[in-house]
Amino acid sequence: MRWCLVLSMLMLCLGDGRAQRTGCEQLMDLVADVPMPGAAVRFDYQSMDAEHGRLYIAHMNDDHLVVFDTANRKTIANLDGFERVHGVIAVPDSERVFASATGDHQMIALDTRTLKIVGKAGPIDYPDGLAFVPAVTRVFVSDEHGGVEAVVDAASSRLIKNIPLGGGAGNTVFDPISRHILVAVHGVNELVEIDPGKMEIIARHKLSGVENPHGIALDVQRHLAFVAGEENASLAVFDLKEGKQLAVHHVGDDPDVLAYDAGLNLLYVSAESGTVSVFRFAGSGLEAVGHCNMPHAHTVSVDPKTHFVYFPLDNVNSKPVLRIMKPKKQ
Repeated sequence: MRWCLVLSMLMLCLGDGRAQRTGCEQLMDLVADVPMPGAAVRFDYQSMDAEHGRLYIAHMNDDHLVVFDTANRKTIANLDGFERVHGVIAVPDSERVFASATGDHQMIALDTRTLKIVGKAGPIDYPDGLAFVPAVTRVFVSDEHGGVEAVVDAASSRLIKNIPLGGGAGNTVFDPISRHILVAVHGVNELVEIDPGKMEIIARHKLSGVENPHGIALDVQRHLAFVAGEENASLAVFDLKEGKQLAVHHVGDDPDVLAYDAGLNLLYVSAESGTVSVFRFAGSGLEAVGHCNMPHAHTVSVDPKTHFVYFPLDNVNSKPVLRIMKPKKQ
């Protein structure tokens, strides 16, 4: 017991962000545990439409896309036809949701008014993350196993180009400042910039100390990218304006999904290991608030209006649950 106490104190004192991993109630307050439909199997990405109070959740191993009402905390729909759904992105202005049905090797378009499938694009070897570019009405899909960024015309749901990346494709996001697509590339450990109009790579940024970069989140105000390395439990902070890496932090093993709350300057990093890492951007840079354990919490999203944090957990007492939390006041 004495040695355990000493070890815990040492972990708390480490300066690289490896704070003691505790229960998440020490970092966040529980708002609600809401039962979810379907089997107690793996979830994946989420997309928050805060304007309409909807959260779209990929229930990957249940082959369903869940539509959740955040105001009333209830499931609106549990949509089938999304085999092994990985990625999802809501585009409220276009009244569309796009999802990557990896089992069907397709990107699927959903009408948000009718909740009906209105288009499919493919074949895409292993569609994963998605990003939408409004100026050109195109969806960019990271093809993890195909090693390309697939480009889909959103209006016609037609695959129009595959952009070779030189490695496996991690997640992809649209940067509204540069108006470029960013994609994390495995193997070569790069953050790649793509011109969405020309559909060409225009820059490659090496990520130091990050192995197999995958998850990405943006701090748009500071024009920063946060990129998680799934191979070595790392998190890079990259200055997109200057084109240089600022720092590397430690996170949980096999980090997957990131979410950034711009209103509170809080970054959440969820890992396959169940570790949730919370960081705050202060004047001196990104600082670790703490790390905690939450089984199966490898996916996270944030409501920018309420600052509630959403964790779909695939197995709580043998049932799927959407855990809603809020950060403690500092």
